Amino acid sequence: MRLSELPKNLPATVAGVVDAVADDAIARRLRELGFVAGEPVRIVALAPFGGDPLLVQIGSTRFALRRSEAARVTVASADGAGA
Repeated sequence: MRLSELPKNLPATVAGVVDAVADDAIARRLRELGFVAGEPVRIVALAPFGGDPLLVQIGSTRFALRRSEAARVTVASADGAGA
């Protein structure tokens, strides 16, 4: 499942970051920020009406991501769904 699809407050683990295009600068930056396989992640808050941004917590750090950015991150939820 994509991070952009993860329900609010459902614990998950990062499975990886997918490059949308060759040499994807956004995907590279997400990896640099800590979105790497095995890291715990969850959606802390959502914008109203399904808009941007999403407030995402990875480890003890929080980031505001656009849905298009969060869609590059694949996750596995704690209940085993996704990846």
